[in-house]
Amino acid sequence: ASPTHSPTVGRSVVRVDGPEKISGEARYGDDYHLEDMHYIYLVRSPHAHARICKIQVEEALKEPGVLGVVTAADIPGQNRFGIIVEDQPVLAEDRVRFRGEAVVMVVASSREIAKKAAEKVKVDYQPLPALFSPFEALKPDAPQIHDSGNVLSNPVVQRGDVEEGFSQSEIIVENTYETTFIEHAYLETEAGIAYRDEEGRITLLVSTQTPYMDQEATAKVLGVPNHRVRVIQATTGGGFGGKLDVSIQPFLALAVYKFGKPVKVTYSREESFLSTTKRHPYTMTYKLGAKKDGTLVAARVSIVGDTGAYASWGPTVIKRAVIHGCGPYNIPYYFAEGKVVYTNNPVAGAMRGFSTPQIAFATESQIDALAAKLGIDPLALRLKNCLRPGSITATGQVLGESIGIEETLRAVQEKWEEIKGRYPLGRQGDLAYGVGIASMWYGIGNTALSNPSHVRLELEPDGKIHLYTSAADIGQGSSTVLLQILAEEMEVPMDQLRLTTADTLTTPDSGKTSASRHVFITGNAILDAAGQLKEALRKRGAELLGCAPEDLAVGNGRIYSRSRDKSASFAQVAGYLRDTRSPTFFMGYFDPRTSPLNELGQGAPYQTYGFGTHLAHVQVNTRTGEVKVLQFIAAHDVGKAINPKGVEGQIEGGVVMGLGFALTEKFVPEKTHNFSTYLIPTFEETPEIYPIIVESPELAGPFGAKGVGELAMIGTAPAITNAIHNAVGIRIYSLPATPEKIFNALRNER
Repeated sequence: ASPTHSPTVGRSVVRVDGPEKISGEARYGDDYHLEDMHYIYLVRSPHAHARICKIQVEEALKEPGVLGVVTAADIPGQNRFGIIVEDQPVLAEDRVRFRGEAVVMVVASSREIAKKAAEKVKVDYQPLPALFSPFEALKPDAPQIHDSGNVLSNPVVQRGDVEEGFSQSEIIVENTYETTFIEHAYLETEAGIAYRDEEGRITLLVSTQTPYMDQEATAKVLGVPNHRVRVIQATTGGGFGGKLDVSIQPFLALAVYKFGKPVKVTYSREESFLSTTKRHPYTMTYKLGAKKDGTLVAARVSIVGDTGAYASWGPTVIKRAVIHGCGPYNIPYYFAEGKVVYTNNPVAGAMRGFSTPQIAFATESQIDALAAKLGIDPLALRLKNCLRPGSITATGQVLGESIGIEETLRAVQEKWEEIKGRYPLGRQGDLAYGVGIASMWYGIGNTALSNPSHVRLELEPDGKIHLYTSAADIGQGSSTVLLQILAEEMEVPMDQLRLTTADTLTTPDSGKTSASRHVFITGNAILDAAGQLKEALRKRGAELLGCAPEDLAVGNGRIYSRSRDKSASFAQVAGYLRDTRSPTFFMGYFDPRTSPLNELGQGAPYQTYGFGTHLAHVQVNTRTGEVKVLQFIAAHDVGKAINPKGVEGQIEGGVVMGLGFALTEKFVPEKTHNFSTYLIPTFEETPEIYPIIVESPELAGPFGAKGVGELAMIGTAPAITNAIHNAVGIRIYSLPATPEKIFNALRNER
């Protein structure tokens, strides 16, 4: 390393997007305005399932200020979009499949006029039988929501003969668990603008997690090549997976394509709740077998998920669930089957954790129930069975290094031993106190699929290094961390770097912001490009300085001979490169090593995994059923914390999001419209959180790093429900654990 270089990896540097955000200079989708801007309002179905008989728009077109209307018949390209299965229409054609589905788009000179005109659109519907339960949809005589049938995906993971495993088990625990629809509840609703640029491209400036996927989907709808659509990410106020699907993008593009005017749309909170994707509700039946000494032997998991009216991310979500259903444990005999089923409920898609929070609720509840039946300490049972280097997972993958689950268990144990004397335990009048733990694991990146990242580095004339990446920072801090990785590799201070992100015209495709992938995957792509840049600096610098390339080192914005008698600045080398017409930009690439799963779910679905353990200390009011989480310890193996404060922020945010999943959040189709009835945690409900960073370096990761964003919430709900059981002896089998649910369970116990 350069003697004057101050390391950036492992330091909590100021976030690069922080100053703009706290000053109010950052511009979100709704902050943009262009001259002659027009506005979109959508006519949506009031029915969960109905045939469209007739659409009449004449009265709407008479409204002063209306530019025009668009129906399915006006779409020039493909009236379908979807991540894996393109089954969702932009505007409904012959029938609607969920309440809130878009049918007609109105474009006018103001949002108010567009809304008023939309109210004059007449759509004649013929209601059809609707299905609101996946179990109803699975019946042989159920109406078929799609021609392909009501089962979207049905993956299996099998390791060994699970019945043989149960025959060897000395104790068996079997229960069924349920979770519900969950709303993403990001701070900023879907918003953006669109216009034609000077080259005739339709340009979208939108709140998004995935510019390139937006570009591809939108171009298909318009029937044009991808390069005729440009997508730029506006500053984005949260996503949590909800902004991986297209929402407003095709509407904006269609309006510009048809009418030629710049347009804008911003969803109200009610429109966002009504029309965007949710977390999949799961019903999970879990049978777990073990020896009397606590050794886990066998597990059978059956998952039925409600994917709603269209596919979205359903196939990948259920595949991840069956892979992760064994938890971070050695279980020699394992069989998991998942089904995601079409219904006439809202579309379920990607949400933080990609269904691992649902399955962890079942797995970790079962581990606790088994511990209680065996009379073994729950933490000791987890330590006995947790994965270690060399362990074989349920998919047959042999794990290498960076398996930090044991370290997270011990870290939580040590922290609780340190602080537990300060807090009440046991019963005190109507109040009961309890402690619960839960462990978790999460495969980094897409499941058993290629998911590469491309980046570009440019050495600019002033010697600064410019990173171009489409990695969309949605508030999680990826832009900062990626620059820290680059600064560390190039041994330069952060102020010697520039950054351009998330623009399909100017940045290469770094993949979507999901699956906690950017630190590991895009970080490695940056290292690849930086290696090429350093090689060019040494090779061309050697020509400039008249010495051998192997005698040159790079650091602190200069190349210098190891004897330090010769040196040149990056700016001087950049000038020499341009003078000699040599390349000044370098493309980086990385795709994690994975393999497809066979018909029994065997293979290597991820190159690396994150691990964690959570401990919750709760207070239960036995008179009312109310639960208050008082303290929370969260230890996470992140490989290497590139930015420790950023990691702690992700852990704390994950805990709070998991708190809502555990205790208050429940989206009820056709009944939940906004935050008046959808209850997310506030500061009042937030416990004292102790984040603990465990670093079990991933040798394939940039400086040993893996990821933490999804992992941070997975274990929160089961830690809380296990703590409730510890406090009052009530096992929670369905989320959220509302006061009514606990009160009724306590009353039944009495």
